[in-house]
Amino acid sequence: MRTGVWIDKKEAIIVSLNHEDVRLNTISSEIEFFNVHGGSGTRLKGGPQDVVQDRKYLEREKHQTKRYFDAVILDIESADAIVIFGPSEMGQKLHKEMELNHPVLAAKVVEVARADSMTENQMIAWVKSFFKSHRH
Repeated sequence: MRTGVWIDKKEAIIVSLNHEDVRLNTISSEIEFFNVHGGSGTRLKGGPQDVVQDRKYLEREKHQTKRYFDAVILDIESADAIVIFGPSEMGQKLHKEMELNHPVLAAKVVEVARADSMTENQMIAWVKSFFKSHRH
């Protein structure tokens, strides 16, 4: 089975090709988008400061990202060849997670590619086209 994973911070759309059979699965990341506000409450120098707990947010985001990647990895375990693509750096991060903790699956990754946002039909066409030109 050849599998394409379109991934960004919001969701992963997994396109599985098994001969002419196409299966789509969407996995929501459930990563919270933190909009951290901070800084001085007054314009006076030395005025009271709001303490922004960036580390707590980053730690929580890291755990949420790990759970997201684990769900994606679980879904693509049976793939024979994998291409990861999408508009953000999440594809590279997913591949790195696979290399660290799932080396057998990481070895099946043919390419990690940059791609713009696209419709589900465009994703299916992209994955089909990718595997046609990369005989696997």
